[in-house]
Amino acid sequence: MQFSELLENITESFAEDIIGTDEKCSPSAVIVNKNGLVKICSYLHRTEGLYFDSLSNLTAIDKPDQNKYELAYNLYSIPYNHHLCLKVTLDKEENPESLVVGTVSEIWRTADWHEREAYDLMGIYFEGHKDLRRILLPADWEGHPLRKDYAVQSYYQGIQVMSDENGGSE
Repeated sequence: MQFSELLENITESFAEDIIGTDEKCSPSAVIVNKNGLVKICSYLHRTEGLYFDSLSNLTAIDKPDQNKYELAYNLYSIPYNHHLCLKVTLDKEENPESLVVGTVSEIWRTADWHEREAYDLMGIYFEGHKDLRRILLPADWEGHPLRKDYAVQSYYQGIQVMSDENGGSE
């Protein structure tokens, strides 16, 4: 199935949740609003002829020039050999409540760890996730290190982490 056919299929049921497309990326992406993400993912997973049975990757991207974060969900249908990316943009605001999107871990079990990584390293909250806690960093680590505005802490539990402007230690 071509991207145009996938887009048409999704748009028939979820036109109000489709923001646009990005055909420059691979696989081509449908940009959806964060409130429609979970229901679109559920539809893509359970619909005969689509059956996106695999969430290959979920990643978070900091876009400081646009004052946004972007989530990219790379989906794959093994039986039908369909590839699709769904993207969601989140506005950067001081209010952490704005960095919330629904979990898809009930649809794809692999989302459990992907969402925890996005939470740990970018500070994005996944509403409804059953175990949203840090996965790579200690629970008491300050901040989210993949954010472009992240300030590296000098010390962690009394141990010097960074000592000079270039990120090296003495």
